[in-house]
Amino acid sequence: MAGEGFGNIFKIPELKKRILYTFALLVVYRIGVHVPTPGIDAVALASFFARAKGTLLGLFDMFSGGALERLSVFALGIMPYISASIILQLLTVVIPHLERLSKEGEQGRKKITQYTRYGTVLLSIIQGFGISVGLKQMSSPGGAPIVLNPGWEFTLMTVITLTAGTAFIMWLGEQITERGIGNGISLIIFAGIVARFPTAIANTFKLLSTGEMGIFLIIIMIVFMIAVVGCIVFVEQGQRRIPVQYAKRVVGRKMYGGQSTHLPLKINTSGVIPPIFASSIMMFPATIGSFIAIAWIQNIVSTITPGSIIYEVLFVGLIFFFCYFYTAITFNPDDVAENMKKHGGYIPGIRPGKRTADYIERVLTRITLGGAIYVSAVCVLPSILISKFNVPFYFGGTALLIVVGVAIDTVSQIESHMLTRHYEGFLKKGGDRVKGRF
Repeated sequence: MAGEGFGNIFKIPELKKRILYTFALLVVYRIGVHVPTPGIDAVALASFFARAKGTLLGLFDMFSGGALERLSVFALGIMPYISASIILQLLTVVIPHLERLSKEGEQGRKKITQYTRYGTVLLSIIQGFGISVGLKQMSSPGGAPIVLNPGWEFTLMTVITLTAGTAFIMWLGEQITERGIGNGISLIIFAGIVARFPTAIANTFKLLSTGEMGIFLIIIMIVFMIAVVGCIVFVEQGQRRIPVQYAKRVVGRKMYGGQSTHLPLKINTSGVIPPIFASSIMMFPATIGSFIAIAWIQNIVSTITPGSIIYEVLFVGLIFFFCYFYTAITFNPDDVAENMKKHGGYIPGIRPGKRTADYIERVLTRITLGGAIYVSAVCVLPSILISKFNVPFYFGGTALLIVVGVAIDTVSQIESHMLTRHYEGFLKKGGDRVKGRF
């Protein structure tokens, strides 16, 4: 029974400790979201953001879990860390020193992580400065200034506060990954999105009560969301299984090998990374520009607002790029082919070595195209829902993809902990667990 499997979680002390530790740090994160940055008129700021729903600021606020709307100490969210990670991964391909570090095992990864932290602080300072300068020029629809006492003291205090907040979130994410369960950075984004779901539901019923949305449209929207979630779960578990045969070999008096198995290639190998990375790149320059009251900058920002053709084209293009890029840096066909050859494995009809690597790469390229199309289709749903049906932005496909993808990954890790300690999992009885199809 699923209930018995779920109960087994609390029979494993280490797993129980990891889950409670993760939950505690996420609670700390959500408390920090409500701690305001000093020197801000909260009422005027709320009035300003009321006009920003469905814009790029609304998207940024979704990723920050509502911290930007309140301009809390966590207003920058985890996006500077993600942007720094993107930059380091791109530089790893073109800078030999970073490429060598990436191949040096644990020590090399620690060094790259250290560089990523430095980059996060630098980007946070830049973004914090841009936001502090922009806030001085902003006012509520009624004309009330958002900053109570503008001056260099406010700028310095805001930069330090927001940078420290992002550094603390980065630390929380690393602690969750190391001592908790799941990927800490993804779970922080997950928590921010999920925390806004009750507000989204309440706003939807408010629209129903005022007559702005009909009951029939809400029913269609719910059915549509369930279908999208089902599609996400189905594709995220989808695999292309390449048959692998291991030749028989005699070692001493024993015979090894001879069995048939398969090499699983996920349709969406990169998971939720592409939309997160793509959103981070789209939001970084536009968010800074949103706070600068210069006409030509505002015109550029308006052209890359969610729902515009230019935004959607750039967003889809970045998703395709990161689907292929992240797959390339996390899965090396040459290494897989070499390991198969060392252990006497081969793909029927394909020569071991270079031919096998080329075949795996060809298959991976094809299924990654399908994965990129799937991710792009899911992530452009917000713009369609906003422009056609006036649905709140947080019901969009990007949020659903992140929530469902992170949930599947976290559940899979919990399941693995349970199975390695010979406990029955809670997904299904027997052998059908979180596994692939196709």
